Amino acid sequence: MISVGLVRTAALVVCVAGIAGMIVTSILNHNGAAVTFGLVTAVAVVCSMVAKAVAADAEHRLGAGGDVPGRPRAAGAGVDADTLADLVEGQVQAMVAAGADEASVRQLVGEAVRLGRTLAPVRPVQDGSH
Repeated sequence: MISVGLVRTAALVVCVAGIAGMIVTSILNHNGAAVTFGLVTAVAVVCSMVAKAVAADAEHRLGAGGDVPGRPRAAGAGVDADTLADLVEGQVQAMVAAGADEASVRQLVGEAVRLGRTLAPVRPVQDGSH
């Protein structure tokens, strides 16, 4: 199983590369490429949000410790929701500035949040077998 920390680290790397790509392609006047980098960056942010939401939900369902025999403990318990919200809003604004339709971008973020909320809950293993 991939840890939340690994997903969030990968998303951060993609975000940094995406922002750099948006800046460079905007300077070079390649608006389509800038929007593409923005969309890829937004997807990375959404993946990070969904991974955190699923991990938080699983930790909540399994108790405060989130410990299940045979599984690593959920990572990232101390993440500030305001910081993540600011990051997402910054990415939305960057995509809109790069030419993306704001309503479509915000709809995408909303759908990703709804997707995260509808995922099946993690069920603990009772007998130790997988």
